[in-house]
Parts: sequence; structure tokens; C-alpha cells
Amino acid sequence: MESSGKPSEATEKKQGQNRSRTPKGAGTQSTPQQNGPSGSDTVDKKHPEADVKPRRQDQKTTSESETQQADTTKRRRHKHHRNKQAPGGAETGTADHLTHTAPSQHQKKHSRKHLKSDATALPPVDDSTAPDDEGGEKQKRKKKKKQKKSRGNTEDKPVNTVESGAMEKTNTPLKNTNTQAESPSTAGQTDRTDRENSRRNRGRKRRLYEDYMSSKDVSDGLKRGQLIQGVLRINPKKYHEAFIPSPDGSADIFLDGMVARNRALNGDVVVVKLLPPDQWKVLNGDESEQMSAEKERRSESMPDVIVEAQYDEEEEEEEELSKKMEAVTLQNKAPPTADPRNASDRNVQRTAKVVYIVEQKHSRAVSGFIKFIPDKPFALFSPSDHRVPRVNVQLSGCPADFPSRPNDYSNTIFICRITHWPPDSLFAQGQLMKSLGQAGVIEPETDGMLMEYDVDFSEFTDEVLACLPQGRPWTIPPDEMKRRRDLRKECIFTIDPATARDLDDALSCKQLPDGNFEVGVHIADVSYFIEEGSALDYTASRRATSVYLIQKVIPMLPRLLCEELCSLNPQTDRLTFSVIWTLSPEGKILSEWMGRSVIRSCVKLSYDHAQSMIDSPSSEFGAEELPPVSPEHSVHTIVQAVLHLHTIATHLRAQRFRGGALRLDQMKLAFTLDSGSGMPQGCYVYQYRDSNKLVEEFMLLANMAVAHQIYRSYPELALLRRHAHPQSRLMKALQEQCDHIGLNMDMSSAGALHRSLEEAVGDDEYSTARKAVLTHLCARPMQMAVYFCTGVLQDEKLFHHYALNVPLYTHFTSPIRRYADIIVHRLLAVSLNCGPRVHVTQDEVQKQASHCNDKKMASKRVQEMSTELFFSVFVRECGPLDSQAMVMGMLDKSFDVLVLQYGVQKRIYCNAIEGLQSFNFRKIGKRPEMTLVWNPNELGEGTVTQEISLFSVVDVRLTAAEGPLKYTAVLMRPTLTQS
Repeated sequence: MESSGKPSEATEKKQGQNRSRTPKGAGTQSTPQQNGPSGSDTVDKKHPEADVKPRRQDQKTTSESETQQADTTKRRRHKHHRNKQAPGGAETGTADHLTHTAPSQHQKKHSRKHLKSDATALPPVDDSTAPDDEGGEKQKRKKKKKQKKSRGNTEDKPVNTVESGAMEKTNTPLKNTNTQAESPSTAGQTDRTDRENSRRNRGRKRRLYEDYMSSKDVSDGLKRGQLIQGVLRINPKKYHEAFIPSPDGSADIFLDGMVARNRALNGDVVVVKLLPPDQWKVLNGDESEQMSAEKERRSESMPDVIVEAQYDEEEEEEEELSKKMEAVTLQNKAPPTADPRNASDRNVQRTAKVVYIVEQKHSRAVSGFIKFIPDKPFALFSPSDHRVPRVNVQLSGCPADFPSRPNDYSNTIFICRITHWPPDSLFAQGQLMKSLGQAGVIEPETDGMLMEYDVDFSEFTDEVLACLPQGRPWTIPPDEMKRRRDLRKECIFTIDPATARDLDDALSCKQLPDGNFEVGVHIADVSYFIEEGSALDYTASRRATSVYLIQKVIPMLPRLLCEELCSLNPQTDRLTFSVIWTLSPEGKILSEWMGRSVIRSCVKLSYDHAQSMIDSPSSEFGAEELPPVSPEHSVHTIVQAVLHLHTIATHLRAQRFRGGALRLDQMKLAFTLDSGSGMPQGCYVYQYRDSNKLVEEFMLLANMAVAHQIYRSYPELALLRRHAHPQSRLMKALQEQCDHIGLNMDMSSAGALHRSLEEAVGDDEYSTARKAVLTHLCARPMQMAVYFCTGVLQDEKLFHHYALNVPLYTHFTSPIRRYADIIVHRLLAVSLNCGPRVHVTQDEVQKQASHCNDKKMASKRVQEMSTELFFSVFVRECGPLDSQAMVMGMLDKSFDVLVLQYGVQKRIYCNAIEGLQSFNFRKIGKRPEMTLVWNPNELGEGTVTQEISLFSVVDVRLTAAEGPLKYTAVLMRPTLTQS
């Protein structure tokens, strides 16, 4: 659950060559951000204020020509209107510089074209009639009205459209079937005019999205409890489903379809208004569960069908598309027999619609592909993330040869930034920012995910680098040495992944004459090098965290600090913050000291080195078996220190779990990479061993000690980290699921859950696999731990950390890669009278805490995507891969499995299983079961029946699928002995 501050070796496996250079990419220029009505927990100034009211973009209008054809009535020309500008403004620009954009260039070009053509038909203006222009316009409108009536018999039924929020009837002909009344020449002219009118009327479509409420109305509504604020989450597999958490902890509030989301994107902070109870979603228990698989398949195929429906026919209007979208959305709702008024509260989920966007947390940048649309001035951009709408991009912003050779770009990844989303369009408008390269290639795919999640991987500017010490080699100033505790003669060492280069923590341990131990945790003093308010400080605060990818690291700080001046490299004097305890052999704290210090690490150990010492405590390690060791300390001294630390850590860990702590160790993939190409050569599930646990225990101990220190000194300003209880509804559902299958699990508290998981472990492989599945299932209801400023929460009970089961906790031990730790270091220094005064307010600390939360979430997702990327490439290059898997979830026509050898989760659809004769889903009570019947095969084996239930072990094969970076899990036919 809660990291101790050191990334796992699995996520830090990096090639040395790859880590020495950061690729150039997209930087961003910030613009001021104002808080919404209820305040915002971020300092992200990239997005403009979200409550700006839409501006009407008035356009000039043109008159009709007074002349008419003798054999046909020339159709009147429509006024041209621009769509309202969406609230929140827009950003566009190049990959290196973002600016606010004017209204759509397509709209300007479209408007100018028709203004020009109309101008040629206008009669000379008589200035003498100018004062009576209003009366003249009335006469023209009356004349046009008569013309409408005279044409009524030859035109189709009017189409209702919405313009600027008002309903207006027009007589736009969809198709003229009265061709006998026209000569061939005039018929052709009429067709051309129809097409022209159709194009012009594209700006007169009915409004799909409501205007946002004003900030004042939103503020009042929130105070009265009529509106609800929350973070929008969109289902990645069912893009029409979205949710926000309920403030009272009950079931999430459901937003059904794009219209209900009102142009908000995943992660945005939104304000919603509940719909009437008769529009709430009815949860029909088993029936809804059985429908979900079918709904998911429909939603996955829906986008492509919709796009083709819009553009296959030249005259197809987006209004027709919106009708089709509504029809599809209705199919995904509860059956009409389900009436919310007749359902119990437990079986009803509240529904809502977005009425305001407080903060656009989504970057509005997304990777994807472009598609050429014949006879259109724009191309269609299809995001890889289905939660993001399709985007119309101007052809002028596409590669020059794209219109003539569109197939050349069918596999090219582009980055597009959404600049505007008109209220009458299901599709946003945007601008292509950059072409990244071919899909399926590691570096373009990596750049795409970094830009999409707004990870700054550009080179540090000269202004930032100028903040670093300039002299080489850098030495500690004598005055600074006098102000610190000198620990350079102590036996201090680091334990990190073998390839780590940013060493920000070290340990020490020596036995005292009375049998107790002096144990120290020593953390790089990064705050010494980063002056508050400097360009370096600002850049670090914006990045907020280093991002660990499979092949490289995107550092928070310049490499001079990360890998040299702040890294606790062996046999080098380094500035540190130290926490030193006197501990009993059982880990009881007898005394504590913390302050600024100077250390000199004697050796850089890897987790493998430390594990070898733990596994073979009586072995004599030679100097050749370890990295270079400082001559002041013997190998024996180092080995004994590691063994003592391991013994104490074992006691500390046991005490923590007896005290009610919880740890959920989910399976993590690690890779071996080719040193030349960087391609994955192998992958394995990373093992969390005793050497990892040793380091973790002392990092946790230091973090808790510092949390108490800064909170005592600054109860209104301390930056701490809290972890809320899991979502009770989901935990209750999981508890019931375990009860129904006869699995004894106590989920009443963190400690009870941990004990239940430990008891689920046996000596056999099946029990180990079952615990892995249970761990994944238990992780789903868990909430993210978050940073916060203590002054914003009045109730100290809310400071509690659920997983650690401690009242106060913070992050102190990783300042090289986490900006939150730098703030904590500054507060700690002031509290100990060994640092300058901190010039921050409570509001500023909270905003930075919120920003760190956002960046940590983005970093976590990018790291997961990097793992998925490399594993997909591995399957493509080295597959197919066979493995056992355990069933972890069941629906009526599919089931989810955890692939045990690789720790990945995949869904298997029964309809797609080759060789399957039939399948039957049923529930015994509430226990889901499925029977699969296999056809006879070519080996002469007859029909085979296979029973599937939760925790069943099956054989699967992972194979590359169509499209880059996609793979599927194929269920293998069981042998007669397995069935």
C-alpha cells in the first residue's frame, strides 16, 4: 500500500546508457489559474479559469440577391454564426510553446469564403436608406417568409435546429425529389446549392450540451447542498460510463453518456446536479451483472461505427449522429421494466449531469491517429484513449502530403491538443502538436504517454542550471561543516537497486556496550541546494516527482544534483539530514536525535548483496564479492551491521502488523533489456525480499518520526500524508463475495484484512496463487494516499493512515525524486533551528500538496503504461507465451484471469474461444459458475467439459493481436485429466 519512499527494483530497472540523457519534448508555458467557487487544491496554472462564461462570436450577415431564375426559386442564404466558445478557454501552440487560441480557423475560413461569394451578388449600397435599415430588414424578412410558403410544396419537412441556445425552425431541404419541374441545368444548380446550404447549416445544429452554470450559482448551490463537487472518472472500457464519488461515502454517482459529462474529461474536477429520482439507474443485481459483458462489447465497437456513420455520406449532418448516439446510449440503460420508483435504495444508483468544470485536470493532450475525410477541410483525430472524444483538426495543420497520401500516415502516432469543444458537436476541435513516429515502437509510444499525462521531459533551461553550484569539483564550505554533526567516520552505507544512480538514503548500525543499538537513517539534504523561490525550485515544484519508466528515468531535478551533488555516492562527503535512535534489540525506541549532518558512505550495496548476507549470515564475504569498500571499515563490520539491521527490522515489522498495519503486495513485472537496442529480452515477476523489507522498515520509522516533529512545531502548516479507509460499499461487496464461496476473510479493519491474507497462504502453489488474486481484489476498494496541509483539516482523526494504522505520517526519505519531501525538509530544518525561515502560507502548502497528488497519480499511471508497453512488445517479439492463470472474476459471457507467470490481468470472452461448442453461466446462490463444452479435436479426443469458478486454475496463451501493442489471452483446451 504505502511506499516507504524507495521505488521497487522492478520499476527502477534501468539501462545505464539510457539514463544519461533525457529526450527533448514538450514543455509548457503556464497561464494564471483562478480557483473555482469552493477553492482548488492545485497550483497547476496551465489551464485557464473554468468559470468564464461563453462569449458570443458575432458574425456579419449577408443579403440575398434580388434576382431569381425564371424556372426555379433561388434558395435564400443563411446567416453565419460561430459557436459559443467553451468555458475554460483553450490552449494550443507548438510542442514547445502553448498560447491561447482564437476561435476555430476553420470557422473563420468557412465564414470568409461565403461572405466573399455573397458580396458579389449584393447590389450597390444606397447610403440614403441607411437610417431606415431596420424597416428595410423587416420588409426583407416578410418577403422571405412568403418565399418559404411558396416553396413549401417542393421541400422536405423542416428540421428543428438550435442556434445560440434558441429553438428555430428552418426549411433546409434534405433532398429535393421533384426533379420533373426542373431542367437538367437548373437541377444541377439546385443540387450544388443544396450542398452549399448543407455545409453552411452545419453551424446551425441543435445544441447537444448545456451551458455551464455561473460561478456564483455554483457556489450557492454547493453551499445549499443542491450541487456536488468531485473528480470525474470515466470507465476506460465503457467510455459512456462515468462516475464521481459521493460525499457521504455511499455508491458513486453515475453519469450516463457524453451529454451528461458535458465536455468534461477524465480527472477533471466537476460540479454535478443530481437528476430526478425517476432517472436514477436501477441495479438489477444478477441481471445487471449479466448484461455488463454485452454492454462492454457494444461500447468498445461503438466509436468506429459512429465515425463511419458520420462521414460515409457527404450530406450526413452531425445532428443525425447525435440521434444515433442517443439511441446507442438508451440501449445501455436498464430495461424499461425497471422503474427506479419501485426499487429499494440499495438497488438504485443516483445519476447526475455536469453543470460546471472547476478545474481542467486533464491535460487536453492525447496521442492517437488521423484519418482523411474526403471533401472536408479537416481530418478526424482518433485518440488511443477512448475516454477522450474524437477531434476535428484542420488539414492545414496536418503534414503537407497527408491529403494526397493519407495511407502513409495510418500507423503514425500524433499528439493532438483539444483547443475547443463546441456545445453543438460531439466532436472537439483541436490542433496537431507533434508527429511522434510509428505505432508499436517503444520511444514514440513512450513520448506519447508522457505528453498525454503532462510529464515534462524537456531539458532543464539555462536559468535552472544557473541555480546549481558552478565550481567543479564541489566541496562542502567550511562554515557549513561547522553547523553540522560530523558522521564521516561512522560505518554508513547505501542499499539500492543495482542500477540506481540517485542514492538518497543511507543506513548505519552499531552495537553499544549495553547491548542496545545506535541506528541511523541518513537522507540527502537536497533542500540545501534548492533556494526557495528560485527557478530551480519552481521547476522542481512543477515536476513534483521523478517518473520511473522501464528503460529510463525522467528526473525531477537536474542530473548534477540527482547523480552527483545530492547522491550519497561511496567515499564522498555528502550533506544529509539524519535521524538517529537508540533501539533495544527488539526495536523499542529508547532515544531519538535528528538534525543536519555530514556523512561519507563506505560502500554502495545492492539489494542482492544485502540479501546474500541475510541468507548466509555465517559466510565470510571477500572484498571481491562486494563493490569497493572504504579502507576505514572492514567487510566484516558491514556484514554485521546489515545482519543487526535485519534482526531489528524483523521485530519492527512484526510489531507493525500486530498493531494493525496492512500491506498489499501486488505482482510487478521486471524486464531484462538488450544493451544495444533497448528491446525487452526477458521478463519476470519481481520478488520482494527481506533486504527490501529491511530498508522499508527504517524508512517508515524515519517518516513517522519526522511527521511528529513537524506537526508539533507547525500544527497549521505541516505537510503530512493520510490514507482514508477503503470504500465501504466495495469492501462489503467483496466480503459477501468471499462469504458466498466459503472463503473466511475478515475485512473489518486493515489489521484483520492483513491477517486474513496471511492465513490464505499455504505451502502449495495454489494457495500462493489464490493470495495473489485476493490481493488484487482487495486493492480495488482501496483509496489513494494523499498529501495534505494539516491546517485545512480540523479533525485530527482525518490525519490517520489506514494501511500503516498510524496517526501521523509523511514523506521525508526521498527528496531527490519527490518535491513533497523537500517541503518537509524545510519545515524540519526550521523546527530544529538549523535552517532558514520558510516563506509559505497554509494555502500554498495545500495547493502544492494537491499538485503533488496529481503528479504522483500521473506518474503511477505512466509507469503502469510503460510496463504494459514493454510487455506488449515482449509478447509480440517472443510470443506466444503459455502460462497458468487463475480466475478472478466472472460475468455471463466472459471471465477475468490473473496470468500467474507474468502478473497481468486479462479478460477472456467465451464467444471468441476457438473450439468451444457451448458455454453456460449460472449462479448457485450467489456463487458464479460456468460450464464450457469443448468440441472433439483433431487428435481424436472427444468432447471435453470444463467447469469454471472463482479461483479455478486454467491454461492460457498470450498472443499478439491485430494492431500495435495489443495482445490477447486465449483459453487453452484442457486435457482429459484437467477437465
